[in-house]
Amino acid sequence: MTSRESVFAALAKVIDPELRRPITELGMVGKITPFDDEVANADADAALGVEIKLTVVGCPAAERIRTDVEQALATVSANFAVNMTVMTADERGELKAKLLGGRALRTNPFGADTLTRVFLIGSGKGGVGKSSLTANLAVALAAKGLRVGLVDADIFGFSIPAQLGLTDKPTRLDEMILPPVAFGVKVISIGMFIDENKPVAWRGPMLHRAVEQFLVDVYWGDLDFLLVDLPPGTGDIAISLGQLLPTSKTVVVTTPQVAAADVAERSGAVGLQTGQSVFGVIENMAWLEQSDGTRLDLFGAGGGELVASRLTKLSGSPVEVLGQVPISMALREGSDAGSPVVLEHPQDLAAEAILSIAEKIAADQLGLSGRRLKLSL
Repeated sequence: MTSRESVFAALAKVIDPELRRPITELGMVGKITPFDDEVANADADAALGVEIKLTVVGCPAAERIRTDVEQALATVSANFAVNMTVMTADERGELKAKLLGGRALRTNPFGADTLTRVFLIGSGKGGVGKSSLTANLAVALAAKGLRVGLVDADIFGFSIPAQLGLTDKPTRLDEMILPPVAFGVKVISIGMFIDENKPVAWRGPMLHRAVEQFLVDVYWGDLDFLLVDLPPGTGDIAISLGQLLPTSKTVVVTTPQVAAADVAERSGAVGLQTGQSVFGVIENMAWLEQSDGTRLDLFGAGGGELVASRLTKLSGSPVEVLGQVPISMALREGSDAGSPVVLEHPQDLAAEAILSIAEKIAADQLGLSGRRLKLSL
């Protein structure tokens, strides 16, 4: 016999695509008939009706939620109807309070007490494949079952949404922004808020405000990792994020060219100036694998080791080359198509290198000495 408990248990398996939590925990399940109807006869043959409360009007995840709810209800009843409604202002207030978990609105969840491991992926100049690597690293970490967020902080040259095939816009929950999710990664980018291909012409204060909003206004939930795709160079955004993300570590992307290495060194150096340690160096476009198995060093050799050596001297701590990523058609095509190579072609040489780097990032531990742990009794 179908019971209210069995219906609720089935609905508990439906995960909100944006909030990544069961809809039963989010107050999205309303009246269940006939069980919430005092005069109805709740027998096995009765029609089942379920009210689902969306967070906002025009919720972009509405159809997916409906489909998932219908599939869940089909496991407990052959005769049901789903009524999609919208939360009241009071219900949204309760939901926001639950999501914040006692934290005030507009506070930075990645401050000094965060348990999230934060990595700033930077480069000295553009064109070295930094964004492609960042997107694939985020997806690789999420594929391991980790909770991952990705901030596209390259305000002028944003490309992360296209790299991940994202066309969804963030959902506004009053003052709170719910980021779209791609391949299990929560993503935010200025490209989600402006008209297609419209240029961004902002000065320093507006840039700082934008990246701060990405951190404090977006609902990230409890993340294991936050990756930040920095703009190339050492400008305002890198300095702002260094201040806003005090526990972050820097990953420097370069190519084998000595000229590129000279510039890439500055990217790691600015992190040291704002208090970040350098986690490591990635050498991209390291070589071209030819059909006979030989390697063609199109852009020279040694750039990654050179940057790591220089940053070791500057920081006073060992800085390693995390990996060398070869030139790959699959990586380039996947980035253009919004299909991460680490998922589509994991046997590709570039994918293997990126997956290996992701393993090193995943293994990194956040120092807890002196930190307050979020414990509840």
